[in-house]
Amino acid sequence: MKKSIVLSYMIAGVSFLFGQLPVSIGNFKGISSEVMNEQYITKVNIAAENAGIEIIPFSQTVIKVRAVQQQFTDGFSYSVIQTQGKEGYFTQMKEINGEWVLRTDSLILKISKNPVRLRFYNHKEELLNEDEPAFGVNWMGTQVTCYKTLQPDEKFIGLGEKTGNLDRRGNAFENWNTDDYGYEANADPLYVSTPFYIGLHHQQKNVYGIFFDNTYKTVFNFGASNDRFSSFSAVDGEMTYYFFGGSSVEKIISEYSDLTGKMEMPPLWSLGFQQCRWSYFPDKEVKTLAQTFRDKQFGGDVIYWDINYMDACKIFTYHPKDFTNPKSLIEDLKKLGFHVVVIVDPGIKVEKGYFAYEEGLAKDLFVKYPDGKNYTGQVWPGWCHFPDFTQKTTREWWGNCFEKYTDSGIEGFWNDMNEPATWGQNFPDLVQFDWDGRKTTHRQAHNVYGFQMARSTYEGSKKRLNGKRPFSLTRAAFSGIQRYSAVWTGDNVASDEHMLSGVRLLNSMGVTGIPFVGCDVGGFSGNCTPELYTRWMSIGAYTPFFRAHSQWNSTDHEPWAWGEDTESRVRNVIAQRYRILPYLYSHFYIAHTQGLPVMRPLAMEYYKDEKVFYYQYENQFMLGRNFLICPTESQQKYQKVYLPEGKWYRLRTEELLEGKKEHIVEAPLWDLPVFVKESSLIPQQKAVLSTMFPVSDTLELHIYKGNLSNTFVYYEDDGSTFDYTSGKYFKRTFTYLPEKNAVILSAKTGTYSSKYKKLQLVLHGFESGKITVNQTEIQAKKENLNYSAIIPFSEGEIKITF
Repeated sequence: MKKSIVLSYMIAGVSFLFGQLPVSIGNFKGISSEVMNEQYITKVNIAAENAGIEIIPFSQTVIKVRAVQQQFTDGFSYSVIQTQGKEGYFTQMKEINGEWVLRTDSLILKISKNPVRLRFYNHKEELLNEDEPAFGVNWMGTQVTCYKTLQPDEKFIGLGEKTGNLDRRGNAFENWNTDDYGYEANADPLYVSTPFYIGLHHQQKNVYGIFFDNTYKTVFNFGASNDRFSSFSAVDGEMTYYFFGGSSVEKIISEYSDLTGKMEMPPLWSLGFQQCRWSYFPDKEVKTLAQTFRDKQFGGDVIYWDINYMDACKIFTYHPKDFTNPKSLIEDLKKLGFHVVVIVDPGIKVEKGYFAYEEGLAKDLFVKYPDGKNYTGQVWPGWCHFPDFTQKTTREWWGNCFEKYTDSGIEGFWNDMNEPATWGQNFPDLVQFDWDGRKTTHRQAHNVYGFQMARSTYEGSKKRLNGKRPFSLTRAAFSGIQRYSAVWTGDNVASDEHMLSGVRLLNSMGVTGIPFVGCDVGGFSGNCTPELYTRWMSIGAYTPFFRAHSQWNSTDHEPWAWGEDTESRVRNVIAQRYRILPYLYSHFYIAHTQGLPVMRPLAMEYYKDEKVFYYQYENQFMLGRNFLICPTESQQKYQKVYLPEGKWYRLRTEELLEGKKEHIVEAPLWDLPVFVKESSLIPQQKAVLSTMFPVSDTLELHIYKGNLSNTFVYYEDDGSTFDYTSGKYFKRTFTYLPEKNAVILSAKTGTYSSKYKKLQLVLHGFESGKITVNQTEIQAKKENLNYSAIIPFSEGEIKITF
């Protein structure tokens, strides 16, 4: 049980401000703590001039800091789902040399008294992060800012969907979800706000993370226009942030994901290629599109229905002439191997007799002006009311409405226009929201509107799919969105600049805990060239969410739109996507269990290597730990690449290149520079045209000879239901042991039986095909540059030696 031990305590004074003069936390006045089992300190309260401070150890490496001028709120958060864990305590609290020192097993927090400022250290007493001594936490009216001392060589990564360089140093960014059609490649803000970043300094040896849990409009300054401080501020609300002190970038991302939640396993079909356009209609055009994919032997799993499937753009309706029998159409599409994803916008058309409007009025579900009148804004259907997704009854009602879709066989939903967007782009700040009973205005609710809409969509459709996994996609989001939805980067442009900047957006979103991300391949706005489309598709095949999309007045953007040469190249690109699905799906399992991104900047694993931050290499990324992709502009025939430590195989040619070096490599349209790290273990399958079609009974395991030990967690389940949560999965660990010339496949765990019955070993870089499998000698056959052998994919341990 907890009890309070008061060391010394005085009530915090409160300064009432006149005008906008800055006020910082002042001198120390008192301190108290809460203690568990008479030895573990679970909370520390500090009284200071002008402020009260609350410090809570969430774990041994995560510390929550709150600072207010007046009274603390109840701390409600849509983002944070983790509670203070069993390891959430300080092991020591002492006053040493005139300052308070708090310790966990991993972190040290030193608190100066005059004035009160915080400094964070690792267990080696190496400085990680510190308040700027003069400013600390500072208020100007309702605006609150935390100033941090800028370290001389400090770098910053993360902050999610932000344009610009991988390293954010020297720039400032604003978080205010914005509908920005055809945005500039350096535009800010965009559609998503994730106020979490990672700092690195002292040759990137010292790393830390900060999540600012405030949904008002926020600004992050990473040394823009100054060389003294970095800062994060909000126009209103509490200064509440979480400090992460994990020993690596990967551990910090995982800690942040523990705090804000992890994604569920996606439906397998959502990892296939997805075709979208504004719009495919009427229903005959949709069916023709699907049939053309099959006739031309292009892989594909999803066709999107944009706003024209609806009756006058009214949500939860079908067009009475253009989509007369959606259930029958969807059944026909599933026979061709396609799922349907429909667009859903939040605006409810003001129209008497329209059920969603009438029910919303009757149940009081819409956001309101202060005088109680429902807010009305204009968007695709015309004048609309907007559901208050911060109200539980609204979320439940919205979810119930999805029965109209699920009864037709629809399992995927595309949340759009949910910043929220209205014509005029000026949603009034005084509009009121429920905030789950706490009441607030648009100023606080704006950034979570899309987040809570996607939540409502996911939770409602999940209840109505009878155990099947729904697929949810959203444009607007906030920290924690990964629990409910994939995210795409909005209305981009058909250009090389957007193709490459999109890669950086996706890498950064992965760093901020959102694994399932993608861009509109080919560009939403503008006309794509065959070269740009081919290159972009080649990159997109290695991104988590793989969708091509274009607007109504652009040229055709289907895979066959540019003639036979492009058709052939793109067909191979899509086939490669389907070949690597076992590898990709296994990494989604890592995202589900550890919160780690599927697509990763080199700075995640190789952050101590200065060159991965160079602007000429910042577009390179890893797909999992094994594939290194080097995006290349559409007209380039050669590309300068940087390969980190180790040795790397060129995927297409098997050429082996040294790491920690720059290389100039060929980059023809038909061969994007993609490399595989030595000692990699990569499961693949034979290409299929759809995940709904039968797959070969043989799993390929590609083994790349190397000098590094390596492990790969292989994962399967039914790809459709939530049965995996009760143990119905197939999992085993592949281990490469170079010192023993061996690969060991552990016995499987879980109750699911693999869909593969045989295992084809494909040996890359080996000089001989002589192998031993569980003490039985086998001579692998030479096939091109590699050796290959097929063995049973038994469920017990398999030991392979070379």
